[in-house]
Amino acid sequence: MTEIGEALGLLDRLVAFDTTSSKSNLDLMQDVQSWLTTHGVESRITLDAAGTKANLHAMAGPRVAGGAALSAHVDCVPVEGQAWLADPFRLRRQDGRLIGRGTSDMKGFAACAIAMMPEFAALDLQRPVHLWLTHDEETNAAGAHRLVTELDQAPPAGFCVVGEPTGMAPIIAHKGYASWDVSVTGLSGHSSRTTETANALQAAAEGVALLARRARAFAAEGRRAAGFEPPFTTVHVGTFQAGSILNIVPDRADFTFEVRSVPGDEAAAVLAELEAFMRTVALPPLRAVAPDVAVRITPRSVLPALDLAEDAPLTLLVQRLTGRNSAGRVSYGTEAGLYQNAGIPTIVCGPGHIAQAHQPEEWVAESELGSCLEFLRRLADTLTA
Repeated sequence: MTEIGEALGLLDRLVAFDTTSSKSNLDLMQDVQSWLTTHGVESRITLDAAGTKANLHAMAGPRVAGGAALSAHVDCVPVEGQAWLADPFRLRRQDGRLIGRGTSDMKGFAACAIAMMPEFAALDLQRPVHLWLTHDEETNAAGAHRLVTELDQAPPAGFCVVGEPTGMAPIIAHKGYASWDVSVTGLSGHSSRTTETANALQAAAEGVALLARRARAFAAEGRRAAGFEPPFTTVHVGTFQAGSILNIVPDRADFTFEVRSVPGDEAAAVLAELEAFMRTVALPPLRAVAPDVAVRITPRSVLPALDLAEDAPLTLLVQRLTGRNSAGRVSYGTEAGLYQNAGIPTIVCGPGHIAQAHQPEEWVAESELGSCLEFLRRLADTLTA
């Protein structure tokens, strides 16, 4: 039986790799593949177009349809500017806490799932267990987007558990997430000659003001979805860069925005409203002076909402295996919606808590890794029947 020490050793190895999303994760994936091979588990690594980012797909049990997929991303957020007390890429144990970047989000679950794969392989499984490890969830979810296009290379999974930090509580729904970069170009010149220039900053600010109005409208009269906090769709502008000095008209302005949508709302509708406003209201006065003025809106990340029914077989199964009667909902996005949209019933359940994720001194309780391992053993029991 897999002991927690095996999972702790793997977590120590995973944390030691700096897989900040801006960097390659290939060394980590090759290390995991080597460990799995040593323990008799076959796996496949696939690379992105640049050859620097990898997904890993391992499988234990018979090559038949059905069974479970365990999914984790192995990229993490940056540590720069955070007040860490020690090297964030060296695992520390203190008062029952396992401290290090990614321990909660979500290398803790990955370590447990990897550690269990040899045990799964040794069982007389009637249906298989898949392990999916992906890249770039923290930025644009490119790994999961690519993974769903490659699933036909193996028998289809019957359901998926995404091990994001939930305190081992079943999460059946989360908001959709979409974000974009917006760039507005204008025509520079001296600020005394406003009739001969095109102020990109002001046009971009009009777009930001539109998004602020849309955010207020969602808060005041938007669709309500019980269980989410807040229970409505939110719109947020996170960055804005423009201008150099006051007496020069800015010829470029850039901002980023995101939409976190409750099930039933579509972020694409907010995008369409912004595009129409910029085209018909904000840009025409600038184009009267400079016909080449333009706005470019490019996607950063798109994660569809997750919406699993409270009485779905997967909900009831995970409640039984975790000993929880809850069926929670969260406002952050995960890769789960992508898998659900690919036709795979999906739930979110893993060790750790989102409050510890992305923070300095990020940690996961050692006891929760123990609970996660026990959950995975109970899951295996259902696949041997």
